Amino acid sequence: MENFLDYAMKTKYEKVKTLRPRLEEMKNLLDWKAFLRLFPDYNRHNRGRGRPFYNRILMLKLLFLQSWYNISDEELEFQCHDRLSFQQFLDFPKNIPDYSTVWRFREYLAETGLAVHIWKELQRQIESHNIQVHEGVIQDACFITADPGKTKSGMNGRGDDAKTSRNRDGSWTKKNNKSYFGYKLHTKINRGSKIINEIAVTTASIHDSTVDLSTSDEDVVYRDKAFTGTTCKAKGNGSMTRGKLSIWEELRNKRIMKKRAQGEHPYATINRSFKGGATKLTTIHRVFVQQLFVCAGYNLHRLHYLKRST
Repeated sequence: MENFLDYAMKTKYEKVKTLRPRLEEMKNLLDWKAFLRLFPDYNRHNRGRGRPFYNRILMLKLLFLQSWYNISDEELEFQCHDRLSFQQFLDFPKNIPDYSTVWRFREYLAETGLAVHIWKELQRQIESHNIQVHEGVIQDACFITADPGKTKSGMNGRGDDAKTSRNRDGSWTKKNNKSYFGYKLHTKINRGSKIINEIAVTTASIHDSTVDLSTSDEDVVYRDKAFTGTTCKAKGNGSMTRGKLSIWEELRNKRIMKKRAQGEHPYATINRSFKGGATKLTTIHRVFVQQLFVCAGYNLHRLHYLKRST
C-alpha cells in the first residue's frame, strides 16, 4: 500500500514539475551526501526509544526550505505535509519531523558550531562550479529587524531562562533619522557572481566599520562611506570618501558606487523574494544560524540563476 501511495505522489508531482521545477533544479546543484561527514553522530540509531532519528540531510533541506519561504517551524511542518514540491525536495520521506525537532536541530547546530562547517562545505561546492567573478569583493550590511517586546513583561528577576517577550540581544540604533531594533547582517560578496562568501551577525547598534570581513590576499574591497578612515586588511581600499570633496574625489566615489551597487543585490533578493529582513528569535547565536541558512539559501538560488543563464 505504501509503495502504491509513493508511486501516486511521484506521478502527481510530474505535473508540478512541468509548471515550476525550480526547487528540484536547485536540489540537484548540491552533493548533499558530502554534508554527512560534518556530523559526528549521523550513524547513530534510535534503537526504538524516544523520538525517531531523522536523517541529517533531511534536516538540512528543511532549513533551506524555511530560509526560502521565511516560514515558522510550525508552518514548515504543515507545508511539508501539504505541498508536493516540498516533499519532492525532501525525497518523499515516510516521516516528516515535527516543528520541535526542527527547532532542536537548529539549536544543535548553534551549540556545536556545525553551522559554520556547513557554510564552508557549501562554499566549496559552489566554487567547484567555476562561476566567473570580477576583480574585488564588496562588503555591506543590512538591518535584521526584531520585536523589542515589552519593557515590563512581569518576568523581572526570574533569570535568563525565563520565557519573556523581551528580545535579549537586540539593540536600538538610528539611521537617516529612522530607528531600528534588532540585529545587523554583514556580508562580503564576489563582484560579478554576487555570491556571498562571508557573513557576520551583530547587534544593530554595532557600527558597520567595526566589522572587517576582508583578508590580506584580496586586492580591493569595495565599501561605502561608513568605512572612511578605518583600517583595512586588504592591499587596496575601495571605500568611498566622505566630507568636503574635491571634484576628483566625487568622481572617484561615483566609480566606486557603480561597482559596490552589486552588494545590495543579496539584500534585495532576501527581502523581496524570500520575505526576509526580520526575525522572531531573541538571541544572537540563534539569529546567526538563521541568517547563515538565509544566505546559504540565497547562494543556492543565485547559483541556480547563474547556471541557467550560462
